[in-house]
Amino acid sequence: MDIQKYIKVEKVPGGQLEDSVVRKGVMINKDVIAPGKKRRMIFNQRIILLDWPLEYKKGENQTNAELLKEEDWGVLLQLEEEYIERLCVQILKFKPDVVITEKGLSHLACHYFSKAGVSGMRRLRKTHNNRIAKACGAVIVNRPDELQQSDVGTGGGIFEVKKIGDEFFAFIVDCKEPKACTVLFRGPSKDLLNEVERNLQDAMSVARNILKNPKLGPGGGATQLTVSATLKQKSSSVEGIEKWPYEAAAIAFEAIPRTLAQNCGVNVIRTMMVLQGKHAEVEKSWIGIDGNTGVITDVKEKKIGGYLFGLLLLLSFISFAISIFTFVG
Repeated sequence: MDIQKYIKVEKVPGGQLEDSVVRKGVMINKDVIAPGKKRRMIFNQRIILLDWPLEYKKGENQTNAELLKEEDWGVLLQLEEEYIERLCVQILKFKPDVVITEKGLSHLACHYFSKAGVSGMRRLRKTHNNRIAKACGAVIVNRPDELQQSDVGTGGGIFEVKKIGDEFFAFIVDCKEPKACTVLFRGPSKDLLNEVERNLQDAMSVARNILKNPKLGPGGGATQLTVSATLKQKSSSVEGIEKWPYEAAAIAFEAIPRTLAQNCGVNVIRTMMVLQGKHAEVEKSWIGIDGNTGVITDVKEKKIGGYLFGLLLLLSFISFAISIFTFVG
């Protein structure tokens, strides 16, 4: 699950945070070519995606053309026009509503598309084209002469161009089986939008990790307190400086419940003493802090869980560090 590639976050300053939405499809900061002549809203559109320029192919290096007669210049221009017309005919025979290319789109090709009622967009990023392909079921074609009926995307619901703020955005939304989505954030400042985006990325990473490794443990600091109590019990059976790593790790694990208590606004010292006393008993391993109220509660009854992968990784590093410290000592 590549959340970076197929879940795109767009931040548009202006409006309120409550105006933020999740669109089942793709949102692109682009407008159609020749907007006065093209359709800006299309339902159940047919989309063709290209990775090929719809303009006369220029030479990669410096190109010299020697013309002997005045008419040769007209012949040269005619060849260019015939090349563009041939490309457009190959595309238009599949009756598309929208043509999107990652390369350029000439004015002549735009003219042919306008006559056929086709909206065109040019110079999209590769990542945007891939997300459109995922959303509407289209296949990115490298050459127009290789285009097939199965390459046309028919899974899009609505193609729409809107002006949000000072810029135009194209939406391909309400798709039938979208494999990509867009999160549109609105807010009064860029700093607020950046902070909300960071929080969303953290939340999506946690959700992805849970789906990949569906294992949850007691939340509310209960797991950390149980590990801390076990390490303290272990340190009491070790003599000399070898007990110091166990004690240091036990204190470090108490940082999570202590931070939860601080965030809830309760008395941190009193709360930590009560929690440590309860976790000294073996059967009290489900006791933690309710992050909403700050009350010490049974997190199993409240169904408060925590993701275990990070904790297991941290425990493996701590055990490795303790073994190294013991070996060095």
